[in-house]
Amino acid sequence: MIQELINGGFEHIEKEIRQCANCSLHEGATNPVIMKGSRDPKVLFIGEAPGKTEDMTGIPFSGRAGKKLDEMIEYMDLSDKDYAVINVLKCRPPNNRKPRKTEVEQCKPFLMAQIEFLDPKVIILLGNTADEAFWGRKNMQWGVPVVDEDGRNILKIYHPAAMIYQRSRIEEQKELIDKNRNLWE
Repeated sequence: MIQELINGGFEHIEKEIRQCANCSLHEGATNPVIMKGSRDPKVLFIGEAPGKTEDMTGIPFSGRAGKKLDEMIEYMDLSDKDYAVINVLKCRPPNNRKPRKTEVEQCKPFLMAQIEFLDPKVIILLGNTADEAFWGRKNMQWGVPVVDEDGRNILKIYHPAAMIYQRSRIEEQKELIDKNRNLWE
């Protein structure tokens, strides 16, 4: 299915996400959340799932955590053409609960097709859920890059929401970014 999605082009991937009824999350979704940013990014950020604001707008990271992500992107010195943002899940889980494994598996072909189509140099996994979805298990240490089989640098850093709820993470996050700047500069 992933290759079929990629072969159809990005518009095909978007259409398939919008029409998806593979799990029950679509029933409560106002808008599937597909992506924001460049279609030719150096850096691809992968978050967990849409929240309430994202569900309303159809845009990933458009709420409070999005403001923190925007600050992070600015700190990383990335321009609009340098990055894209997607989520593991495309529809909001009820009450922003953690995604279930079955929901992650249903959305994974879309995630992998987006990654292949966007073909970033660096993938930044925002938190443990993105890490688990990408690798199929929790695999990475915070701030320690790994090169995948396609030669991409994969890096796990804190989800922007952590900066809201644990302000002490802000400096830690900056340290993780600073020690890995060579990956995208």
